[in-house]
Amino acid sequence: MTEHENQLDGQDQKQGPDAGGALYRRVAADLREAITTGAYGEAGRLPAEGALAERYGVSRGTVRQALAVLRADGLVTSRRGTRRVVLGNARVQSFSELLSFTHWARSMGEEPGGQLESLIRRPADAAEREQLRLDPGAEVYVTLRLRTLSGTPVMVERTIYPPHVGVLVAKLPPDVVSHTEHLREHGILFTDADHTIDVVAANGEDAKLLGCRRGAPLLRERRRTTDPTGRPVEWSQDRYLPGMVAFSVHNSLATSALSRHARESD
Repeated sequence: MTEHENQLDGQDQKQGPDAGGALYRRVAADLREAITTGAYGEAGRLPAEGALAERYGVSRGTVRQALAVLRADGLVTSRRGTRRVVLGNARVQSFSELLSFTHWARSMGEEPGGQLESLIRRPADAAEREQLRLDPGAEVYVTLRLRTLSGTPVMVERTIYPPHVGVLVAKLPPDVVSHTEHLREHGILFTDADHTIDVVAANGEDAKLLGCRRGAPLLRERRRTTDPTGRPVEWSQDRYLPGMVAFSVHNSLATSALSRHARESD
């Protein structure tokens, strides 16, 4: 039993099983650490619920809650009647709150990095004008950056800024880690975003920066972000190496339009 497990066991004995509903989070944190450090390998299976309950000195209900957290984070999956299968050690980014790459990386205990590869100012095309709500003839600032986690390349970031944001970005040092933090100091707030996730083939630029082959699959996140007034502040496309990051989304029937309609009809 690990030192962490001993601590969990002691807390369970002192406070009782599932004390305050918080114990399952500690079990989940311990299992998450084991998974991300490769203790169970890629596509390996976690011990059965009974074995985990015995190991941590908790109830099976606590173990099920902990496993539900890991499943929501995209770290494990399961089918009825089988043990949980480890999906990998990708860093999980949740869409339940809007975090910059830098803030998210630091919350995971990683050291974020950024290197500006290019910044150009040019006339916006029709799609960019539509996304950023710009008038005909308006210009945009287009940045290309390599993003790293603890020195390892993980993502190529292509961001298009409207003029009032781009002029501030253009003044930043090329190796600044976070654009978002600096923009916040100038009153530019990133508060709401629409995300689209798909898979694309790496182009030559991606391959050079990420060290992958041209045509290799990359996880793409397209994002349009607005400020508190609803004014667009960026239109971005991030391309991640596979296995480096996973995205989690929380949905609730209680907040869906369909369930609200059903309650109103009762």
